[in-house]
Amino acid sequence: MSSKVQISLVAGILILIGLGLTLYKKVELGFPLLPGQRQAVWTLESKISFKPVGGPVEISLALPDSQAGWVVLDDHFASSGFGFTVMALNGNRYAQWTRQSLERPTTLYYKLQIYRADNVGLGGSPVPEVIPPELTADRQAAMERVVASLQERSSGPASFTALLLKQLVQDQMDQDATFLFGSREESKLAVVMDILAFSGIPSQRVRGVFLEDGRRRQKINSLVEVFDGKHWNIFDPKTGQPGLPENFFVWRRGGASVLDVLGGSSSQLEFAIVKNTLPIKTVLFMEQQVGEQPLLDFSIYSLPVEQQGVFKGLLLIPVGALVVVLLRVLVGIRTSGTFMPILIALAFIQTTLLTGLAVFLTVVGAGLWIRYYLSYLNLLLVARITAVVIVVIFIMAALSIVSYKLGFAQVLTVTFLPTIILAWTIERMSILWEEEGVHEVLIQGGGSLLAAILAYLLMSTAWIEHLTFNFPELMISLLGVVLLIGKYSGYRLTELYRFRDLGRPDK
Repeated sequence: MSSKVQISLVAGILILIGLGLTLYKKVELGFPLLPGQRQAVWTLESKISFKPVGGPVEISLALPDSQAGWVVLDDHFASSGFGFTVMALNGNRYAQWTRQSLERPTTLYYKLQIYRADNVGLGGSPVPEVIPPELTADRQAAMERVVASLQERSSGPASFTALLLKQLVQDQMDQDATFLFGSREESKLAVVMDILAFSGIPSQRVRGVFLEDGRRRQKINSLVEVFDGKHWNIFDPKTGQPGLPENFFVWRRGGASVLDVLGGSSSQLEFAIVKNTLPIKTVLFMEQQVGEQPLLDFSIYSLPVEQQGVFKGLLLIPVGALVVVLLRVLVGIRTSGTFMPILIALAFIQTTLLTGLAVFLTVVGAGLWIRYYLSYLNLLLVARITAVVIVVIFIMAALSIVSYKLGFAQVLTVTFLPTIILAWTIERMSILWEEEGVHEVLIQGGGSLLAAILAYLLMSTAWIEHLTFNFPELMISLLGVVLLIGKYSGYRLTELYRFRDLGRPDK
């Protein structure tokens, strides 16, 4: 069997496998092929890390409920080697991990999937008893003056809280308020809660997370909720804005702490967040039947949320690689480096196309000028490239600083450009300039930018992003297509244009 036949056979099998798995997920599991047929579903993963101090260990984590229009589809716990139970206490659910002894730092995971069914408020909640804080004489005197000043300028609990947070956010506090907020080591939010309690206003914390796709290591956030006698009013203590933010998922409303660790120290609670584009029925089916569906059990959805976010970007790379293969093998466009355009396209996704192009041309142009000077120093190759890398970093830092001072926030994303690839591109273009001249540099540089732009346009398409993440099996078919293209040995399009006169009949 010849190599061409083998390649065709292997490529055909790969294409059929990828398309077959995709068809199975579409027909049997209900995965949508179009991104418009979707419901935004958020996957939240909380990571609990701590160090044992000896003796029994007990970890308690407050669990969220469906509220404010958010619906919890399902949740999962990772508790290897621990005793685990979910218990209810005073109407709230808690996850509890226990172990008799532990010797090394440990990490526990809790993952849930949610979606927003309705855009509604939090609704009613039991009004907690107002317990005035215990204060020293000087702090109580300052507290009385601050409360009296706020009450004189407010008409109720809501306006009282709004004025208090406005002073805190805009740093317009008088001497008494500055003394209260600066004389204790606790958070400023704790002082706000003390002032509300001292003034007799029922209040409580609303703890939760801000839903941002791809966000990692987010800490728990707190809002302030005050009762005006009829309704609860929510404020963001960091901005002073009233109302519940649309992207805020309430984890715990009122009550004690979210995480309690007994027998451990240096405990941390962090959240990783990923947004999926699956219909709700598909998510429900996937979560309930994951043990019965090997394709789902060994899929990207079984990975931790942080890794899912990483694979969202990685799965776009084969698409960009296909663009480069088509341009180089079939069209005949020359590029500076084989797959450098893919990395540039990934950077364009973060920086936007126009900003990325401007930064790329600026950095490469300045780098070529520096490299031209270094060529007179007769440095070794490794030292010369290292010098170019350092210079490129300085150029990128200077661009970021200048753009920030001028108010161009988009240029701050210059750090997403691959520094090492830029330095190596500058080195290759410099050598090419010396050996072949500026014409060849323009051809290969222009070809690289053209390939990067086309790859960016394809990789940033919502449909492509949807297919690569929800149907990674298509990468198998993509591999088969690349194998078929790889055995092509005919003329490229540029060569057909170059030798077009040979095909004309003699006149």
